[in-house]
Amino acid sequence: MIAPLPDLGLIAGETVTVRTPTIGYDEHMEEVVTWGEATVQNVVVTPGATSDVLDGTRPDGTRVAFTLGFPKSFTAPLRGCRVTVRGIECAVIGDPQPYTPENVPGAWNYTAEVERVDG
Repeated sequence: MIAPLPDLGLIAGETVTVRTPTIGYDEHMEEVVTWGEATVQNVVVTPGATSDVLDGTRPDGTRVAFTLGFPKSFTAPLRGCRVTVRGIECAVIGDPQPYTPENVPGAWNYTAEVERVDG
């Protein structure tokens, strides 16, 4: 007996934490950054390329990258944010912009690349 094929129409999203910076100033006009935090469910996580050696000057350097597909219900800007994915805190690359929701048939229309570089 042949096992039935899985339902390929379902994509399982994951829960991530988005940390958004707010810049303020103290009494000495020194910049102070505080971080707001929001949990976002149903994010599609796609692992990106990893690297154990960034270049010859950083032999102990490592890079971890993900592409994240945020659901249409998430509309906050991601520029300058940090996202915790699978326990790894990553920086958002650039200024991601959502696709027009009407032009995307699925549940996700906001793609962001994130990465963490150590060493």
